[in-house]
Amino acid sequence: MSRKIIRSSKILTFDEARPVAEALLIEDGVIREVGSFTVLSETVGPDVEIMDTGSAVVMPGLIDTHPHVMHFGALRGGLVDLSDAVDHADIVQRIRARAADTPAGEWIICTPVGEAHYFIRRSWRDLAERRLPDRHTLDLATAEHPVLIQAWAPRTPNIVAFNSAGLRAVGLSDFIPDQVCDVEIDKDEAGRLTGILRGPVNNYYTYDPFWGQILLKLPPLDAAHAVPGVLDEMARFSANGVTTLYEGHAMEPIHLQMYQHLRSAGLLTMRVQATFDVESVIFYPFEPLSLTEFDERLKSLAPQASDSTDDLLRVAGMTISPGGPCFAGHFAMHETYTDPFGRPTKGNRFVSLEKEEAFVRFCAQNGIRANICIGSYREHDDFLEIAERVVTEHDFRDQNWILQHAITISPDHVRRYKALGFQVTTSVGFAWGKGAMYDERIGRHVWRDMVPLRRLLDAGLDVSGGSDWGPKSPWEQIALAQTHEIAGTDLRNDGPDQVITRQESLAMWTTSAAKILGWNDIGSIRPGNHADLIFVDRDPTACGVEELKQTRVHRTLLAGNIVHDDGVL
Repeated sequence: MSRKIIRSSKILTFDEARPVAEALLIEDGVIREVGSFTVLSETVGPDVEIMDTGSAVVMPGLIDTHPHVMHFGALRGGLVDLSDAVDHADIVQRIRARAADTPAGEWIICTPVGEAHYFIRRSWRDLAERRLPDRHTLDLATAEHPVLIQAWAPRTPNIVAFNSAGLRAVGLSDFIPDQVCDVEIDKDEAGRLTGILRGPVNNYYTYDPFWGQILLKLPPLDAAHAVPGVLDEMARFSANGVTTLYEGHAMEPIHLQMYQHLRSAGLLTMRVQATFDVESVIFYPFEPLSLTEFDERLKSLAPQASDSTDDLLRVAGMTISPGGPCFAGHFAMHETYTDPFGRPTKGNRFVSLEKEEAFVRFCAQNGIRANICIGSYREHDDFLEIAERVVTEHDFRDQNWILQHAITISPDHVRRYKALGFQVTTSVGFAWGKGAMYDERIGRHVWRDMVPLRRLLDAGLDVSGGSDWGPKSPWEQIALAQTHEIAGTDLRNDGPDQVITRQESLAMWTTSAAKILGWNDIGSIRPGNHADLIFVDRDPTACGVEELKQTRVHRTLLAGNIVHDDGVL
């Protein structure tokens, strides 16, 4: 039997029965007792390991309910990391180093420059040259390999850069027009391609026919790189204090299979609860299923959609994602707004109303947890009309629902979701990263309904937090729930419907998140719970909001085992 006592200057338990303690006893990865160090040490005797955290504060591991660890990790795996590149010489050196270990003719693909995924606080504009390198500069790194500096969704318009070999590999020559579909193809004064393309050139959430054909000429995802990428992404989350993930969006069977592979190989370093997305719409090419195919997919996924037997990897429900982001012009609204290229649009939907109703009925009839990813007014209106009709017709009063995203949501929508028994996962990072864009393209009137945490909580809804595209630090997200800052501006959307308290914000990442997931033995420090713990350098319940953003996690424990340690303790 493995036993250890953790001793701290302060243990924040997030358990109302004992909010603060100084020690806890762990046996075989489970918290057995919480109390005073003197009592616990006398009770267990000498044969126990003492882990003294000094001045570090101990608290439960955080739960991120919209992380995309699998997606972002797999997409990043094997790429040349340019996120923190400082100038063109730095970029050339990094690509040249990769080229030295890459067979001639194989692609070298790079991350974008800057902070994913909004590229507001840092982007290619912050390079010393204030621009991406053109093909001539990239050719200095290698002429034997096609090279691409990617753009990542959701920001649209965006920008990519090819070297000369990359242009040839995707079939671009000087004879191509300056613009095809919505893609601008940059040329120099002599009419020669520079290697720079602008527009809807993202790696996902893009449906531009021309750019789509280029995407199809790029190498497919390599599993040999995807697995290390996911392991690196999990390590980044562990370093931020996250011990549990809810992968409830865009999870196709292949993504669940990768998590299952990591679990069977003993490589899963955090708890994961996931759902199956019935019809994923993110990656090009997206070809909608027929209604018959959609029904068959529901039936095929149903037997796999509920499994809580594993303490590390659970499947709990199915997901439908009717719409897409406003950045790319897909936000479904009743009134026209401006798309990324200045044209009027009302957005669109990726999943038909017939499929949406088939999904709701199927989940209700089969007792499957339904996860709905909705962000816009028209999506709420359409879905609520369907859900209320199905519930009324069949009296499905115990249906278990999760509303994910809720980027804009009116008081009437909140009331109706509460009546249906919904719980909510959202990200304040949506408002942080897209608030200025909503103001510009739709109008500031939407700010009153933008991630209204206070409104949701006051209505009695359980609400949890996630990182998604916004700041990947949960501590920044927790602070944003108080400040509601708009990135790239000096503005805040800190109205009466948005701002919540520090304790409520922390609960979104601990106790409330555990409740929404139905995972009763995580999210707090109490006897019987898993020993998923983090040791942080300050008291997040009491420090200033700016200090909170800088919280450092010294150590992260999963089931009592160290999965992150910065060497300070």
